[in-house]
Amino acid sequence: MNVIPQHRNGVLKITLSTSSVLAMATVLVLAVITTQSAQAQTFTTLRKFDSSDGSGPFAGLVQATDGNLYGTTENGGLPYGVGTVFRISPDGTFKTVYNFGAEDNTGYYPNAGLVQATNGNFFGTTSSGGTPVMNTDYGTVFKITPEGTLTTLHSFSHTDGGVPLGALIQASDGNLYGTTNEGGPNGYGTVFKITLSGTLTTLNSFNNTDGANPFGALIQASDGNLYGTTLEGGSSTNSDGTIFKITTGGTLTSLYSFCLQTHCPDGDLPYAGLVQDTNGNFYGTTDGGGSTKGSDGTVFSLSVDLGPFVETQTTSGKVGAAVKILGNDLTGATSVTFNGTAATFTVVSTSEITTEVPTGATTGFIEVATPGGTLNSNKSFTVKP
Repeated sequence: MNVIPQHRNGVLKITLSTSSVLAMATVLVLAVITTQSAQAQTFTTLRKFDSSDGSGPFAGLVQATDGNLYGTTENGGLPYGVGTVFRISPDGTFKTVYNFGAEDNTGYYPNAGLVQATNGNFFGTTSSGGTPVMNTDYGTVFKITPEGTLTTLHSFSHTDGGVPLGALIQASDGNLYGTTNEGGPNGYGTVFKITLSGTLTTLNSFNNTDGANPFGALIQASDGNLYGTTLEGGSSTNSDGTIFKITTGGTLTSLYSFCLQTHCPDGDLPYAGLVQDTNGNFYGTTDGGGSTKGSDGTVFSLSVDLGPFVETQTTSGKVGAAVKILGNDLTGATSVTFNGTAATFTVVSTSEITTEVPTGATTGFIEVATPGGTLNSNKSFTVKP
């Protein structure tokens, strides 16, 4: 199943003062924002696409280490009209970095967004195209430099997956992980791993009983495992989507099947992936279900007893760089350490601490000591030279 929602063109910026943010997944991202007080808001349209520079920026943006924002359009671009990679500065300076279609093996229609890996390059997928000699049209995984040099790392052949729609993620082991909406040995889509140099391994081929047709991106949770959703399939004939866990080695566990009850009060069709809150629970959305009408959708949570943690709003920085630490019950925190090196800090609220990368800090995990116990960061913090 290959379902692409309708889109509206344009890259937008909105400035909103908030004191607490809980990220939730929609087709892109659903944010639940608690505002401390009503303040002025500034909305600015930074770019209006006109097809020649791209059309249908379906996926979200990623802010790169150079401070610019990078994204994809699934259509448009000259001269072929099959998608672009673009760069836009926070003040709106725009540049088309790459136009797809110049060569067949570069793929077409990059529906998903990009991820910037630790080596500075961007990685993404196209939902169609591939190496002509393989007679494929099932999409690709590509690498592109910030300057616009693109390399096709893998062309899907349907037997190893096809039509990747969710964005890639780079896990803590340095490899990239993603899903295909179709294909694989069982024909219902796959979970795959691919190295930065392009070696692909199929970790799981969905068989409909454990899920079918994953659409959203994976996440790596605080326990190091990968979590995601499938759009369809599940443990019964009435199921319409699943939540699953998979290890980086490929062991998959089905955690929940949607629409097990009449009219799907628990929801169905979870297009988007999951987010993990600092309380350890997962949150997400379904496109349908949740009422007797069966079509209004839901917001759900799932607990698997992973426990609370803290996360940083940036995962890298030089000594002296400002860092925000987000979590729960941070009031009364007594220490913050970067891989064992103590840092000065300020408790802003029960959910936020501000600090700076201390002198002598090395790459590793951040720990925050609170009256309720020590909280570790969900990702390693990279100290830049």
